[in-house]
Amino acid sequence: MNTNHSNQIVNQVFIILKYTFGIVPIVAGADKFANILTNWEQYVNPTIAGLLPFSTGTFMMIAGVVEIIAGIIVLVKTEIGAYIVAAWLTVIALSLLIGFNFVDVAVRDLVMAIAAFSLAKLSKAVS
Repeated sequence: MNTNHSNQIVNQVFIILKYTFGIVPIVAGADKFANILTNWEQYVNPTIAGLLPFSTGTFMMIAGVVEIIAGIIVLVKTEIGAYIVAAWLTVIALSLLIGFNFVDVAVRDLVMAIAAFSLAKLSKAVS
């Protein structure tokens, strides 16, 4: 395979992943304030919800701010932001798996965490 063509493919994959993991966390984070996509509070592990010093709605808004910041970091400093998104998605998935709630969402989040981790690694190849 042509090296130039391979570099173009790597760059295209990098751009697709960068904007996916930049924009999606920003949109999901913003939706934590609006609950248009879903009722985000339903995803909070009941055990964790019981330990919170504030409502699950407030907790989800804090999570939304974290997601918005993580998405912005992906767009500006891709490698660092991608590691943050990968870690964040892993924590979310583990919290869902611990309560054995929304296992399908947990598996999806783990797959997305692997993709975000891959983006972090790929960012070294394109920089």
